[in-house]
Amino acid sequence: MIYWQLFQSFFLIGAFSFGGGYATLPLIQQEAVIQHHWLSMEEFTHLITISQMTPGPIAINSASFVGHKIAGIAGASVATFACILPSCILVSFLAYLYKRFRKIPALQILLKTLRPAVVAMIASSGAIILQQALYGSNTNFHWLQANFFLLSLFLVALYFLIKKKAPAIRIIVLTGLANLLFKLLVH
Repeated sequence: MIYWQLFQSFFLIGAFSFGGGYATLPLIQQEAVIQHHWLSMEEFTHLITISQMTPGPIAINSASFVGHKIAGIAGASVATFACILPSCILVSFLAYLYKRFRKIPALQILLKTLRPAVVAMIASSGAIILQQALYGSNTNFHWLQANFFLLSLFLVALYFLIKKKAPAIRIIVLTGLANLLFKLLVH
């Protein structure tokens, strides 16, 4: 039964996660945290971090993580397969259609129409991650209750990413070390 639930959930995530990456996070959160309670919100934020640090797409890494947590290696295999299956089917079908109908203007309009939805899903994911980092599981979002160290770290990292064009991996490592050092010094 659990394998079927994992398959269904990650098949849906794979089928409806247009835009990849962070655009998949609201769908993963809905299935793994809200609907099935496979993960707590804190575990979900850890999942995001782990998925970013390991090679491969976020959705596939998440499927492997959740599947393994719920049902071991077999669960990880089922969830990962279910997550990639819709893409394989869809890409094969779309490649055929695109090759056959690529000059039709309606197809070009459809592709341009999907862009705002993908941007909205990415922004939603970013807001969820930022809220969890700044407030933890606290549902009262008063600005005085925010984690000001993490907010400062976020703003500094954002500055270096945007203004200085620093490599993302360097920012990830340095902010991780800064947070670790801060926790060691404070606790």
